Amino acid sequence: MQLLAKRATDDYTALVNSLTAEFAETAVERDAKGGTPYHERDRLRQSGLLNLIIPQAYGGLGESWATTLKIVREFARVDSSIAHVFSYHHLGVVVPHLFGSTEQKDWYYSETVKQGWFWCNALNPRDVRATLTPEGDRFRLNGIKSFCSGSKGSDIMPITAVEPETSKLAILAIPTQRDGITVNDDWDNMGQRQTDSGSVTFNNVVVHPEELLGIAGQGKEPFRTIRSCLTQITFTNIYLGIAQGAFAAARDYTNTATRPWLTAGVKQVGEDPYILHHYGEMWVDLNGATCLADRAGELLQAAWEQEWDLTAEQRGECAIAIATAKVAATRVGLDIANRMFDVMGARATSAKHGFDRYWRNLRTFTLHDPVDYKLRSIGEWALNHQFPQPDFYS
Repeated sequence: MQLLAKRATDDYTALVNSLTAEFAETAVERDAKGGTPYHERDRLRQSGLLNLIIPQAYGGLGESWATTLKIVREFARVDSSIAHVFSYHHLGVVVPHLFGSTEQKDWYYSETVKQGWFWCNALNPRDVRATLTPEGDRFRLNGIKSFCSGSKGSDIMPITAVEPETSKLAILAIPTQRDGITVNDDWDNMGQRQTDSGSVTFNNVVVHPEELLGIAGQGKEPFRTIRSCLTQITFTNIYLGIAQGAFAAARDYTNTATRPWLTAGVKQVGEDPYILHHYGEMWVDLNGATCLADRAGELLQAAWEQEWDLTAEQRGECAIAIATAKVAATRVGLDIANRMFDVMGARATSAKHGFDRYWRNLRTFTLHDPVDYKLRSIGEWALNHQFPQPDFYS
């Protein structure tokens, strides 16, 4: 596969379709096996899609978040682990843009394109076991971080670490392969099995001043807080992609393998009134969630284009739209991943089909942050017209 050149949005379709078809061929087997999808990640490197969101001025493709998120969604339809690590690359590559200086933004964008870097994630602000201490004209990083998605096989790792003297959370980005960094093989969760979302240990790791991007919470510009919106809309599209994939898999199986129930009084499964009822409800719910996600993606793109001129009100409207879409995608996805068995029948539970992966993956990922708190934020807006307080999660 040749590297992707700068091209019109429509030209991504064939490439993405080719990759999703390839990933789908081994998705069930790889899900059962777990581990690191090295081959699939290399295919993403070769495709050029890692440069999607990087501006053309730095050699990137300069694409919109709306396009990037829809590609994430397409990957999630067949392999949510691949969608997970692919999306976290894009969340990582903009960290210097949001938290660093202009010079740091320019350097990380340019070098990512030149070096073909694959970014991972070790920000996880809830885990404060990593510390950053000064040592002469540099720093030392020690401790551990959990839920470090995409860490194995990555090139650059954005990290948050506590400054012991101030208790503030520093944000940095360093090479994953630097001496003293150990990516632990300890991700054994029931879903998202190929995301390498385990822990990373830091043992006296050198951090240079130019790798320190900033301090969490510094500055009051709304744009500096937009990464949580990016994270939440990314999750939303992965959830939605899993739901769409589950629906498509159920439909294919129903049409080819399911038989009408013996008391249905029909000869064709497509005439079974209860199966038709289930598909009607799933279709309505799925399309509703899709419309909400697309609208939220448009607002996110508009907010991103405002950059440092983004207002608190624009940011708040974007956050509410994303939270609404995320709640809908969570509910619809979990419902379809469960209800799909009602329209397929008992034989669909055979392990060879791997249909259980849709629920396992979605249930695992939707626990990233409690949807109850999203509903509370939405309620505050709906009743009191108060926007969510910007942080790493809202």
